[in-house]
Amino acid sequence: MVSPPVALGQPGLAGLLAHDPVVQDYRAFFALLDWAQVPERDPARPWPGAPPHPQAAYVKALLVKVCEGLPYVSDLRAFLLKHPPLVLALGFRPVPDPTQPYGFDVARTVPCARWLRHKQQTLAPAVLQALLQGTVRALQAEIPGLGQTVAVDVKHIYAWVRENNPKAAVPRRYDAARQPRGDPDCRLGVKRSANQERPGGPATVRKEALWGYGTGVVAATDRRYGDVVLAELTQPFDQQDSTYYHPLYRRAGAALGFRPPNVAADAAFDAWHIYQTCAEAGGIAAIPLNTRGHPAPRLGPRGYHLCPTGREMAPASTYRDREGFRAQEQRCPLLYPRATGERCDHEQFAKGPGCKKSVNIEAGGRQRVALDRRSADYRALYRQRTAAERINSQATALGIERPKARTQRSIATLNTLIYLVINARALARVRARNRHRERPPPPLC
Repeated sequence: MVSPPVALGQPGLAGLLAHDPVVQDYRAFFALLDWAQVPERDPARPWPGAPPHPQAAYVKALLVKVCEGLPYVSDLRAFLLKHPPLVLALGFRPVPDPTQPYGFDVARTVPCARWLRHKQQTLAPAVLQALLQGTVRALQAEIPGLGQTVAVDVKHIYAWVRENNPKAAVPRRYDAARQPRGDPDCRLGVKRSANQERPGGPATVRKEALWGYGTGVVAATDRRYGDVVLAELTQPFDQQDSTYYHPLYRRAGAALGFRPPNVAADAAFDAWHIYQTCAEAGGIAAIPLNTRGHPAPRLGPRGYHLCPTGREMAPASTYRDREGFRAQEQRCPLLYPRATGERCDHEQFAKGPGCKKSVNIEAGGRQRVALDRRSADYRALYRQRTAAERINSQATALGIERPKARTQRSIATLNTLIYLVINARALARVRARNRHRERPPPPLC
């Protein structure tokens, strides 16, 4: 038997919302976010006419899409139609209809799938970033020392195009000049994975070409509370990992209110300007040295490089390199600053000028070379790099790897929403543990 209709505004409807388990779960979830960051309506839309649905309602609906694991926007709309009380809890303006069980027409209230898809593509990135930064500040208030060491990583995302389907017959599948018709913004790149050291042999590297995007993330971890996201960035997949670093580092600093002093990352981020950010903040960058095929540098007692024969070189002139850093020329100690009369068997000595080496003398350049990667401090920091990998695993479980969306704006929106869900769940977990810790022990008698 169908229950009689409940008109909007009656106390019965409020009681229905208060006892609906789905509504209560999402109300608790949404309470973790700072909705003051979301404007009431799109400022770009003209004001005359009927008031539209609040912007927060669309953000909440798309968060439901992520939480429920719904791959398509049409799935989201079908889910909302089955949960009319949730539609009201999200903040959509109801279309009254006394003949309906809940007092409003849910099908006319929930926007069509096309409009929801449009909102997924056009939500303001600044608003979503403000929501994410709000979760970071809330986590900071609960976790002492959050952000002193951060991990940086980039994860691949497969574009929703047939070129990524190995079962589809696609001519010139990996031709960068042939843009896939399904997504105008995705780009061709190579995913490298599983660099494994083999005893007595070189490292094995597996490579996979794909069309898609990359999502960069800055994460932090705590032994008690787990992993959280501090910043994120989405780019086409043809961008190098190091290009993510500085925008991510700035976003993490803006969210934390200070520049993270210590960074852990893999060898793809081995560049002097990345070490520079940590050196300026009074920390270190725990990054494996990527020699790029050259011999590993060796330093002498005074901090200058050793020549191929093991002699510490002598400092000479300094200059500004074309890449922007201060460099120093270091020369053969047998010939500079004056000839000592000693002989050397190296071929450059026989040619006359002796060995020369141009060295980056910025703080980051010096740290990159002088860092003791076998020390306990370095190893302790580098182990925290796995925080970003665990965040990537959580994001993969939420569908970040193969999104059913096209265009970079849509992908970036979905990525930010996924990281919002990860942080909101972390915040709920952290607050629950802190409440449990602050609870006084029960009396013994």
